[in-house]
Amino acid sequence: MSFLTFLLAAVVLAITPGPGIAYVVARTVAGGRAEGLASCLGTGIGGLVHVLAAAAGLSLLLAQSAFAFNLLKLAGAAYLVYLGLRLLLHREPDTAPEAETPAGARKALFEGIVVEALNVKTALFFLAFLPQFTTSTAPLLPQLVLMGCICVALNTLVDVLAVFAAQRLLVSGAARAARARTLTRVSGVTMVGLGAMLALARREA
Repeated sequence: MSFLTFLLAAVVLAITPGPGIAYVVARTVAGGRAEGLASCLGTGIGGLVHVLAAAAGLSLLLAQSAFAFNLLKLAGAAYLVYLGLRLLLHREPDTAPEAETPAGARKALFEGIVVEALNVKTALFFLAFLPQFTTSTAPLLPQLVLMGCICVALNTLVDVLAVFAAQRLLVSGAARAARARTLTRVSGVTMVGLGAMLALARREA
């Protein structure tokens, strides 16, 4: 298949809501643009982990091993549910702090990496999706790495756009607190739901 076809499919997949978008929006609500962008960098790094794993054949092992699949699946699902419940149970102070601390950005970066790296669906997606667009006339490894990096870049771009969109909704005003609570709850429910779906996911036979 042509590179243009791959690019179109990658764009469609990038704009499909998933744990990454829910997480970066939640971080933006909690800590502002700095934490939101740090979380985008984290999910991007987590995505690169899957690219390298797929290229190295680790994703194939994951797809073939029921134990490895279930272990990573449950770990990722539990972490998503934990983050979602933490958002839903969080109580905002009457006045939101304006400062965006480096510690908060570092935490957002780390959690972003974990959210994406533990997403077993991403690993299996790269394994199933990328080989469909490879060609036998060129070495396989560079093709997988290039297309995987393109997918990660597109996903990260969409996450960044989500951060700026969330920040725009949270501009100072009377409705800011209500919007922040709504975005936080939506993100929390989304992450809990995605975690539950991930826990119920089955390997393809």
